[in-house]
Amino acid sequence: MQSMWFFDDVNLFKVLCPHKFKAYKNDHDFDAYKKKDYIYFEDDSANKVYLIEKGKVKIGYYTDAGDEVVKAILSSGELFGEKAILGDNKRDEFAQSIDNKTSICPIGVSTMHDLMRDNQTFSFKVYKFIGFKFKKLERRLQLLLFKDTKTRLVEFLDELCSDYGYDCQKTGDHVIKHPYTQKDMASLIGTSRSTLNILLNELKEENYLNFNRKEIRILKKIA
Repeated sequence: MQSMWFFDDVNLFKVLCPHKFKAYKNDHDFDAYKKKDYIYFEDDSANKVYLIEKGKVKIGYYTDAGDEVVKAILSSGELFGEKAILGDNKRDEFAQSIDNKTSICPIGVSTMHDLMRDNQTFSFKVYKFIGFKFKKLERRLQLLLFKDTKTRLVEFLDELCSDYGYDCQKTGDHVIKHPYTQKDMASLIGTSRSTLNILLNELKEENYLNFNRKEIRILKKIA
């Protein structure tokens, strides 16, 4: 199953970052952010794209009623602000650090275009990333609009299992070691942290899963 929630099979930072190249190294620095720091706001000028060296970044926007909508939570190796590559002049979303030690590699749009033109592998991965990101957003909107919260959680767990899971040889359980907090997970499925915790405990009582802060274990079904 292809991931619709977290695009983890293309680590763009490992493929290419300007500090690795002599032509850009002297003029290139990393930016450090703490938890709740904003990288950019809605309506800011879109003149850069960003690669995450480490940490986590929340991408979202605010509705007219002032409610926050989380579009994605990104981690090491991922790219964001990519609409600037496609010609957008202003941001239609915000980007906020949700980790105390987030390190970002900012890249000017003109530099990014040069790098993409000079490196076919990187260019392919960037366009692949953009395509998957649109698919993730479409998938997430379908879940939020047409499915109840418990169903959204179960399908999200299925995606996590595909992205981060492995089969336990001893028990046959699907073990998921993922980078999300419960708050992250609640934001991604459009619910509150308290509701998420209630649903996780319901699934635990139904012998569907066990969970702790470090892992989720989808229990093997016994006929």
